[in-house]
Amino acid sequence: MLKKKGKRESGEIDGSSLADIAFLLLIFFLVVTTIDVDTGIGLVLPPIPDETTPPPPVRERNLLNILVNAQGMVLMDEEPTSINAVREKIKTFVDNNGEDPELSVSPDDAIVSIKTDRRTPYNVYIDMLDEVMAAYDELRNEASMERFGVPFSALERQSVEREEITEMYPKKISIAEPDEG
Repeated sequence: MLKKKGKRESGEIDGSSLADIAFLLLIFFLVVTTIDVDTGIGLVLPPIPDETTPPPPVRERNLLNILVNAQGMVLMDEEPTSINAVREKIKTFVDNNGEDPELSVSPDDAIVSIKTDRRTPYNVYIDMLDEVMAAYDELRNEASMERFGVPFSALERQSVEREEITEMYPKKISIAEPDEG
């Protein structure tokens, strides 16, 4: 007695909802994925100067020259300086108030000039720029603590107190074009 084998149905998976599932997964990953946006270096640029007006005269005493060469060495007024010493030297230069005849006359007159070489290591330039910004932040913070008893960062954005401290220590930073190398 031989049994006849019955006709088997083929095992297929219904693919009609596969497109729906793929679409839902695509939307899910688009919603939950964060895209990292590089913001760059935040600097407030001065207005474009009028070409007919000559630049204002700057006394050599009020200008602190910082050069970052191709090897990553930092030279402040032609003296080799470590990155760690930049902040204190800038604070001393800016907050001189005419005491030392070699340093700036006042914080309002002090200008920090930064110049690099085209082959300057990027991380050294950024570290040095961070030190310059931190020097001004510390000066503003100290003045705010002395005058108002609160850190500069705690002052409201559009307050008279914040404006007063900003006018006391304006960030006058000149970033010169890199040398050809």
